[in-house]
Amino acid sequence: MRPPEEVKKILVNQWLDKAEQDMKAGEALLGAESPLLYPACFHGRQAAEKYLKALLTWHQIEFPKTHAIEHLLGLLRRVDTETASALGEAAELTPYGVDIRYPGDQMEPDYPESRRALELARRVRDEVLSMLSVQ
Repeated sequence: MRPPEEVKKILVNQWLDKAEQDMKAGEALLGAESPLLYPACFHGRQAAEKYLKALLTWHQIEFPKTHAIEHLLGLLRRVDTETASALGEAAELTPYGVDIRYPGDQMEPDYPESRRALELARRVRDEVLSMLSVQ
């Protein structure tokens, strides 16, 4: 049986690995010769969600199966209001989780919007990784 701290580290690293795959996918899709804009936004959002879930796991905060970035930030606010506030703009990524994947009212993102989505995801990544590196 593994000690709880070791189990926690394993879970955090699993979240981080998945998040990094989504981050790389989003960047590759945006950087393609013919950029795939909404999939890039989707993967950026996915990455941000998983980075936040890694941080919540580190803090041992349970979270529901949700794709709402603002909900995850609300949970983080319980233990780290400064980081949650600093990452507040990442809530803009939430609609890319579901709304944009289906035809309807959501406009297709343009290149600048897609670039911003990945910039927000990078900001979440950088903040989470800096937080976890001091732990």
